[in-house]
Amino acid sequence: MSDSKEPRLQQLGLLEEEQLRGLGFRQTRGYKSLAGREDGGLRHCPLVLQLLLLSTRLLDCPMVPTSMESGRTPAPRLIYQNCHQLKAAPPPTERLCRRCPWEWTFFQGNCYFMSNSQRNWHDSITACKEVGAQLVVIKSAEEQNFLQLQSSRSNRFTWMGLSDLNEEGMWQWVDGSPLLPSFNQYWNRGEPNNVGEEDCAEFSGNGWNDDKCNLAKFWICKKSAASCSRDEEQFLSPAPATPNPPPA
Repeated sequence: MSDSKEPRLQQLGLLEEEQLRGLGFRQTRGYKSLAGREDGGLRHCPLVLQLLLLSTRLLDCPMVPTSMESGRTPAPRLIYQNCHQLKAAPPPTERLCRRCPWEWTFFQGNCYFMSNSQRNWHDSITACKEVGAQLVVIKSAEEQNFLQLQSSRSNRFTWMGLSDLNEEGMWQWVDGSPLLPSFNQYWNRGEPNNVGEEDCAEFSGNGWNDDKCNLAKFWICKKSAASCSRDEEQFLSPAPATPNPPPA
């Protein structure tokens, strides 16, 4: 190697050492730099380290050279050991707990799916069952306010799991529970009025309305969220904020 190339190699060696220190490796005796003559066959290790930083899944760790197995260069051997350990470990995204499926919204321990297509009330029940959920049953004032906000923001008429199909005027949720008297405040003014056999309930504007069950409308499915460990909950829990609107 000519002398004119030495300064360039020294600069590369310093850069590579900085990269190693950033990954938690320390320089040890007998190890000058990855660009020097005592590298034990590690001239291409900077490329490996870059791939390591990008994705442990895509990383292809080479075999440990004989010079490393003999113990001459302990620091590079440690690099190879860590390289293979990181390759074997699952990526961080697979270790995180996802409480709701994609396109579902989390709220107070449950997952909600706001549809982008329309079906009648009975077919909306079927659509939710097909994904292991239920046409939404509202259990609290907080849940009602959250869902009403989603519906009013999108300016949609949206089915909920409430009807008086079994007996006129006796409103009942799809899980068999009766509508509590405290929830009657959510009906829009003058509703429910049962004009033309309106037996199914929908979100309409800032409240509820009864309408014909055979009409096609959007719908909301609900199911319990997945459980996560305490550390995962702390990592995943967002700061309190106004709920996001459903997708357009």
